[in-house]
Amino acid sequence: MNAQTEALQLQGAAGAIEALRDQPEGTPRGVAVISHPHPLFGGSMTNKVVQTLARAFVQDGWIAVRYNFRGVGASAGTHDEGRGEADDLMQVIDQVAPQGALALAGFSFGAFVTSHGAARLQQQGRHLDQLVLVGTAASRFTVAPVAAELQPRTLVVHGETDDVVPLASVLDWARPQSLPVTVVPGVGHFFHGQLPLLKNIVLHHLHAAP
Repeated sequence: MNAQTEALQLQGAAGAIEALRDQPEGTPRGVAVISHPHPLFGGSMTNKVVQTLARAFVQDGWIAVRYNFRGVGASAGTHDEGRGEADDLMQVIDQVAPQGALALAGFSFGAFVTSHGAARLQQQGRHLDQLVLVGTAASRFTVAPVAAELQPRTLVVHGETDDVVPLASVLDWARPQSLPVTVVPGVGHFFHGQLPLLKNIVLHHLHAAP
């Protein structure tokens, strides 16, 4: 992302986890851990939406940590349909943000994994300061519900014309929770041409969230 991007090698249940860390200017507000889209379809921590999320968090004063799920890049192991990937997320959190302010964000498959990470943190009693889910893969996986107390600090963003994950499936997931969904008109799954807008939406949420 920039010359200050730091390569990390973390440890997970399947072996090494490759990660990148970006620092904000000044004293950090906390750590944001960002999860990438589906590994079997080219998803990695260098995905443009993932990088956009990282930039938004860094601009808002957060340390941003992106990482590769098992079997991607230099991360050991093989794809585990979300189960092992949720374990990867928890291992990353334990190593880069064992305490202090914590945010989670994910795109597509990464949003699905992040939803389960947020649920695990809730069970553990760990406070989560921000949750950002983009292109949530609700038509393909069982996305965990967002705890009621976390909803005011949660942003769900989806493209109106997403041809990978239909908007209707995300609304079906969000409706029973009365969880708002921010819909970007005329935008597909990967936010082509609208990444600056996505970044601004995330920044606005981070500024406004309690």
